[in-house]
Amino acid sequence: MESPSNRSTEAAASSYPTIAATATALPPYTITREDVKVYMGRVFDIPERRLEAMMSIVDNAQVHTRHAIFPLDYTIEPRPLSQTNNEYIEHAVKLGREAAEKCLERAGLKPNQIDMIITVSCTGFMIPSLDAHLINLMGFRSNVRRMPFTELGCAAGAMALGRAADFLKAEPGGNVLIIAVELPSLTFQRKDISQANLISSILFGDGAAAVVVSGKQMQGPKILETETYTFPDSLGAMGFDLRDSGFHILLAKDVPEMIGGKIGGLVQGFLDRNGRKREEIKGWILHPGGARLLGNIETELGLCKCDTQPSWDILGNVGNLSSATILFILQEWLEKRPLHAGEYAVAAAFGPGFSAEFLLLQWT
Repeated sequence: MESPSNRSTEAAASSYPTIAATATALPPYTITREDVKVYMGRVFDIPERRLEAMMSIVDNAQVHTRHAIFPLDYTIEPRPLSQTNNEYIEHAVKLGREAAEKCLERAGLKPNQIDMIITVSCTGFMIPSLDAHLINLMGFRSNVRRMPFTELGCAAGAMALGRAADFLKAEPGGNVLIIAVELPSLTFQRKDISQANLISSILFGDGAAAVVVSGKQMQGPKILETETYTFPDSLGAMGFDLRDSGFHILLAKDVPEMIGGKIGGLVQGFLDRNGRKREEIKGWILHPGGARLLGNIETELGLCKCDTQPSWDILGNVGNLSSATILFILQEWLEKRPLHAGEYAVAAAFGPGFSAEFLLLQWT
């Protein structure tokens, strides 16, 4: 029999916004770890000794398969920014629409029942933004609110969940659709032999995810609280340098240590401010970034791989999808490791700024 404390906890959570449905979409072409090994020596003009070191990184990256919008032979060919950006617009609309339609169907909603669209992407540029394209294609209301995010990188999927919750606190009973589309294969730079570019060619994959967050009484995790933390003096930790040849990734080598050194205190402070104890957290929905980062987070939080397996599975099966990654991992938890009613989870993602976004969720 359900205890009175559990019933009261669920009743308190019922007034919070609900993650009502999730969906993902992946493009048709795949890049395997073996593909990376074969192509790395052909594509990059780097000394043999450095190539051997990169092969070791490929093996340790824990990324087995990724998806791309084009075949690998075309992906690696240099193209002008104008061309890759047109490709970005075409495929962002296509993948974003696929994920959005699937998500709305799962939530049992029509496009005209959505009150706000939050679109998220950092791997291309488009004005009008993705949401404007989808309003015309999918039949959203003309007065639907729009919030496109561009510059938040890998943290943006989690931040979108937070901003959706903020909106629904002001508009109870509304529905928000989040669509995250990332096509990092279009940012591939054949002539850039910086360590950041080489690492990104091993980690990042294309994909899209969508989430419906609702202010109505629906089944699903409740978003109780959210917080953002921006690391002091960390502008150079992650980002893009936009040049004539396109997007060149910036990624400081000490990011895993920077996050690892702070994560314990940040998570504890977040829980303390929201009246929760560490032992109450039964789910850890963590953006992996890469294997070293995820491993450092586990060490600092005292977690084992069994606590974060969905993060490892997504990293291994589709790679790092930037902002969409945390939404893929959220879906993995919902479908394969759902918590019991009343149990809590912490979600966290990290991105340029350099920032961390935290969410406290409660299953109902």
